[in-house]
Amino acid sequence: MSVDASANAADEAAQKANAARSGSGPTPDAGPERPAIWPLALAALPLGLLALAMWFGRHVRPSADEWCFLPQVREDGMWGLVHTFYFNDNGRVANGILVGAYTEFPVGGHQWYGLVSGALMLVLLWAVVAQVLARSGQRVPRGVPLLAAAMISAVFLFATPNTYKTFYWPAASVSHTLAPVLAVAAALPLLRAHDRRSRIAALAVVVLAGVFMGTLSEEASVVALVVLSCVVLFAGQFFVERVRRFVRIWSLAGMAGIAVGTLVLFTSPGSRNRRNRFDAESTSMLAPESLEGALRGYVRILGTVFTTWQYVGAIAAGVVIGLLARRRANGSRVLLPARPLPLLGLGAAAFLTAGYLCTVITYPVFGPKVFTTERTWNDYLLMYVFLLVAAGAFLGRWLRLRAAAAASGRRDRTTLALTAVAAAVCAVTVAGLAAPLLDLSRDMRTRAELWDRQDAYLRDGAARGETEMPYTPTKVGRMLEPFSKNGTRLWPGQCVAEWYGLEKVTYSKDFQAP
Repeated sequence: MSVDASANAADEAAQKANAARSGSGPTPDAGPERPAIWPLALAALPLGLLALAMWFGRHVRPSADEWCFLPQVREDGMWGLVHTFYFNDNGRVANGILVGAYTEFPVGGHQWYGLVSGALMLVLLWAVVAQVLARSGQRVPRGVPLLAAAMISAVFLFATPNTYKTFYWPAASVSHTLAPVLAVAAALPLLRAHDRRSRIAALAVVVLAGVFMGTLSEEASVVALVVLSCVVLFAGQFFVERVRRFVRIWSLAGMAGIAVGTLVLFTSPGSRNRRNRFDAESTSMLAPESLEGALRGYVRILGTVFTTWQYVGAIAAGVVIGLLARRRANGSRVLLPARPLPLLGLGAAAFLTAGYLCTVITYPVFGPKVFTTERTWNDYLLMYVFLLVAAGAFLGRWLRLRAAAAASGRRDRTTLALTAVAAAVCAVTVAGLAAPLLDLSRDMRTRAELWDRQDAYLRDGAARGETEMPYTPTKVGRMLEPFSKNGTRLWPGQCVAEWYGLEKVTYSKDFQAP
């Protein structure tokens, strides 16, 4: 990441002084560098963790709401589910499209979801990191953008208190995990825009993305509105003059798209039904008791997030960027040399504001349980992870400037040592994330084995003409199953019966196929 002009000047002065003393000629920023292979090797650690998590996705089986999606899509297809979402369930049209897309392939769609979504998020974040570095006039060794994207993905997906609902449960992932990544990716056409045609394309993309986001996730839409508002208000602080006007127009276009999508969702019959179902119509989210309850829940959420040590991996990835980044001799910079305190201060304010607003809009539905509904945290936690990477990059840049003031040989040794420490922190973070993931995989495998045996048993019974059969809940990751609360709550038991062609399923504590 870049720093302020005075820091750049100090960097140049130190480098020229060292060059003069050593007779080395060109400054490191201007001269060619030997290709660094180690960032690719280090990136293999978080990439390996992501690959392992995707492989564990083969143990995912339908649960909770998905029991009801399955028969709906089987009978009416994906667009039948979209119709149900809009008119009956929640009004989320885009959500229905994504849910219907994986439910078209019943169990297989659930098993492949982790692989497809994980790879998609990694590629999109990789592209965003690379473009931000390029458009801020920085060049880094090959593999550094991939390392940063992989660490961002790993921390975002696996530092959460409930990885199953964050990554493996498709119905939650499309709304609260994939959604913020798609919102970030909508900026790619903007970062690549260089002429009139590409700017028109960027505007079209952000409007369509805004409408899509508005009917995909209310929380991700709130986060996007906060970020875009900051861009409109503070574009002059961070963008070069020639692009400021267009950046503001682009941001307003995105906000308009989100407003249209949100209006479609909020006025839908499904959204009204959902508010009535949770008694949210009678509870104003702006009522003092609701705002106070949301604040209490949000403080508890922040307490959990700020004490989760694995997030330090995002800082370490940023430090690597700051230590290795060099200014390009030429290029189409659109970002001004950033001043750390204003940028980080604005980012922190945006994160805290967006997180609280997300908690406010979810509190009428979940009440005090908003603290345990971890999947809804992800909509704003991606911003938190990016903020940590930026802070790490500024720290790494500052450390490199300090090392540049030393003698040439000492400077190189100091930079090497600092880079080694940051790489070690990345490695330790990956190890810290791997342990709970392995524990979860064992639980998932156990559930998959029981689920498959019970699935075959229920199918065989239905084929014999049975109309009523016992069902044993198979839980993982605090997911809801039929007969929760010690067998007293049926939902979604009737959906299970419909999926298997039965009239009714009854509670069985322990599954024992005859």
